[in-house]
Amino acid sequence: MKNDNKNGEKLKLQLAQTESYTKLIAGNRAWVDQTLEKDPEFFKTLAKGQSPEVLWIGCADSRVPANEVTGTLPGEVFVHRNIANVCNHTDMNMLSVLDYAVNVLKVKHVIVTGHYGCGGVAAALTNKQFGLIDNWLRHIKDVYRLHSHELDRITNQEQKVNRLVELNVIEQAYNLCKTTIIQNAWKERDDLYVHGWIVDISTGLVKDLGVSANDSHKLGYVYEVAPAAV
Repeated sequence: MKNDNKNGEKLKLQLAQTESYTKLIAGNRAWVDQTLEKDPEFFKTLAKGQSPEVLWIGCADSRVPANEVTGTLPGEVFVHRNIANVCNHTDMNMLSVLDYAVNVLKVKHVIVTGHYGCGGVAAALTNKQFGLIDNWLRHIKDVYRLHSHELDRITNQEQKVNRLVELNVIEQAYNLCKTTIIQNAWKERDDLYVHGWIVDISTGLVKDLGVSANDSHKLGYVYEVAPAAV
């Protein structure tokens, strides 16, 4: 009897997994049909190449997809996402995306986008161990260390997390501005901006943190990169 129950539960689980997977395939076909109904040439045009004006560096959270949040179509936003939208100078993945977006695609806006209620940021405010991700969260803990004098005065935990979400976006945008990729591009172009945004998941609305930059003059002497030696 126990084996029958066990086999029955296993079959239910397999059916549920199959259903969730096939739902993705069905969803894709429905999306294609709806898109072609609006524009029969959409995918033929899309296959010819991309020329996005925006690089979105966002959180991997499933609730903040770049195109849906900004109401844009495939091909309009180049996207890189990771836990808590961190821009780390040793992350070759992020730097490669940034380099390609800035120097090949010639995007005009690089937007670091966090979101209120970010689980990665909340985890960084604790001393718990979560596994491999602890090493990644160190970057956010460093942001806390820089701003602990402000954050430690906030007694409401939700408000503290959300303020660190904002400060983290600001610091990551600052980190982007310090890269040679951005600074060398600024020497050649005046149409490239770095921005910091927050998505409020409870409303769907974007909050511009007002930290946009398009030159390196406010970075400080040691961060402002001099021209390469010839």
